[in-house]
Amino acid sequence: MLCVQQLSVTGRRDDLLPATSLEAARGELLLVEGVRQDQRTALALALSGRMRPSSGIVNWDGNARIKVLRQASSVVDSPGVNEPEQHLSVRDLVTEDLALVPRRHRGALRSTPWLTLNKFDDIAGLWTEQLPAARRTGLLTALALANPDTELLVVDSPDRHSGDVDDWLPRLQELAHDAGRPLAVVATVTRIPDGWTGPAAVIGNAVAKPEPHPGDSSETLLPESLLPETEDAK
Repeated sequence: MLCVQQLSVTGRRDDLLPATSLEAARGELLLVEGVRQDQRTALALALSGRMRPSSGIVNWDGNARIKVLRQASSVVDSPGVNEPEQHLSVRDLVTEDLALVPRRHRGALRSTPWLTLNKFDDIAGLWTEQLPAARRTGLLTALALANPDTELLVVDSPDRHSGDVDDWLPRLQELAHDAGRPLAVVATVTRIPDGWTGPAAVIGNAVAKPEPHPGDSSETLLPESLLPETEDAK
């Protein structure tokens, strides 16, 4: 289980990631809303152990060591970090990504049989920029899971490729609820989709509210006609 408390990353001018708390269990898809792309990416990198937070705690299965988090997690399609380069063909992308799988698991992984086995051989010759949004999400999440150590999948802004939630949401739900390999899946999104009833959070949800000024009144002002009568008014 992923447990995050008061996680924040300080930028040069303002908070790259304002304090955020959340939890995501295996077998669960958590959507985290954030308006700014840089904040969504910072959260994705911090949750997967690719960026060291300025403050806060990230625990994976009760362990706060960043090495444990990195080994258990995979960040998917993060802009400016590991999103596919446009000039790559799908076949070349698969070759590169499979080469990153830890040697002890790599075995005889080769791009052509992998593409066939995972039913992506029909798009092998396309440039990555030509991929429809749904196929892109399917391909990149499948590549992330080529590493059997991956238990936590962090997908960065899948909705930036399409305004249709059906292009990414069903795939992420399928991965989270796979009984054969239940994953904790976190997706940062621009906006929580309408009708979503699953787990959700908002970037900055743990930012401390400012203390009220001593001169401020927190009492609600009532119209004069609703004020209680005083002895003088009787």
